[in-house]
Amino acid sequence: MKSLYYILFFDIFSSVYFFVICQNIPNPRREQTSTLVGTRLYFFGGNTSPTSTSNEVWYLELSSSFSISEPPWHSDAAMPVGNTFGTSCLSPIDNFTVFLIGGRTWIANTNTYSYASSVYKFDSKISQWTTPTINNFNSSFETRNEMQAVIDNYGKIFVFGGINHGNDDNITTTAYNDMSILDITTMIWSTQPQSQSVLVNVDYTATLLPNGLIVYIGGRGGSLGNLYNMSHVQIFDTKSYTWSIKIASGSNIASRTLHSAVLTQDGNIIIYGGSLQNSTGKIVYAFSDIAVLNTNSWSWSVPSVSGTGAISATNLYTNNIYILDIQNYTWVTTFNVPTTTNPPKPTQNNGTSSTDQANNNSSNLYIGIGIGAGVVILAVVLFIIGFCIYKNRHKEEFIMTPGTSKNGHLRETHMSTLDGSPALSLLPAHPPLGGSVCGFGGLMGGSIARVDQPEY
Repeated sequence: MKSLYYILFFDIFSSVYFFVICQNIPNPRREQTSTLVGTRLYFFGGNTSPTSTSNEVWYLELSSSFSISEPPWHSDAAMPVGNTFGTSCLSPIDNFTVFLIGGRTWIANTNTYSYASSVYKFDSKISQWTTPTINNFNSSFETRNEMQAVIDNYGKIFVFGGINHGNDDNITTTAYNDMSILDITTMIWSTQPQSQSVLVNVDYTATLLPNGLIVYIGGRGGSLGNLYNMSHVQIFDTKSYTWSIKIASGSNIASRTLHSAVLTQDGNIIIYGGSLQNSTGKIVYAFSDIAVLNTNSWSWSVPSVSGTGAISATNLYTNNIYILDIQNYTWVTTFNVPTTTNPPKPTQNNGTSSTDQANNNSSNLYIGIGIGAGVVILAVVLFIIGFCIYKNRHKEEFIMTPGTSKNGHLRETHMSTLDGSPALSLLPAHPPLGGSVCGFGGLMGGSIARVDQPEY
């Protein structure tokens, strides 16, 4: 799915309203991770209480319209471990394998911390979890959490910074500013050390732009009170492996951690929510605002949002769903799947698909038949014209002289027209070439308003 008409939020911060337990739905939770796989929006793990970490896997089916009062929840194969504060991403190689990376992991259904693995694979086609073998793994990443991963089109996962668990075990809390890279095509791990000019970062958002830049927004340093200015945007270039900083202008956006972000088709990054914590790590305030970063002008704006969305509250666990229509920034209560009535515009690529080859072969066949038919018609016309000329010449252009008989010698006299040109002029024939020329309508550029469907 290339883009979404709506942004769906499985909110981890607010709302005092709960579903009536009369259907197959997840318990209220927070600090889960999510990944979109086709028409399924997956959610992995999360905390369901201060002392309970889930290993459940749930997904919303987005192939049909639904109301947020009756969302289409489905459960899937449970994770090998309970996980919270982890990160996940979808393989672009097969578009069905999800990689779950880092996080705080517990032996399933216990309060015992697990160090079994920092990476798990989920095959969404067969609902199967496996632990991949990784070469050159960096042991300092073993307990890393509170970070975000992105994956490029070549199968490289980039995970920046994060922090060791260090809250209820014997590991010393350490925040990082290194870049961990996992190449899923070779399963080789590499770590890019950073200079002191690159800030350590925890609880930020990471968004990969089409040009290969990863945009890091917000977050904090090693201490809970060291919040970063939202106008100072750290950027990592996945092509040159270099860092830069953009100073964003526009609206003043409050510093925060644990917010979420999504990229629109026109290059805007929409952030939502987030929180503030005190020195003990307790969340003292939850945001429910929307802010937009334009990555062309590098400026912040705050859209006027209508409708009823999430509200800041003291209840930090919920299973409510919130849907934002970003065409007009309206919170809506229904997710509607648009229908397509026009044929899609063919995409241009360097290769040729089997369908394109078949269509090209058919077109070439029709053209060949048309040309062949035209040649035959032309030959017939020329034959008829030639035959007529032959008869006319023998009938009018050859005259018997006196004193000769029918069977005597003939003297040939060429008869010409008055202007000296041939008696007959043959116009060029234009036979049809055959086949059909199909014109596909102009593509006006899809907007964020559609589910895997451009605007015609």
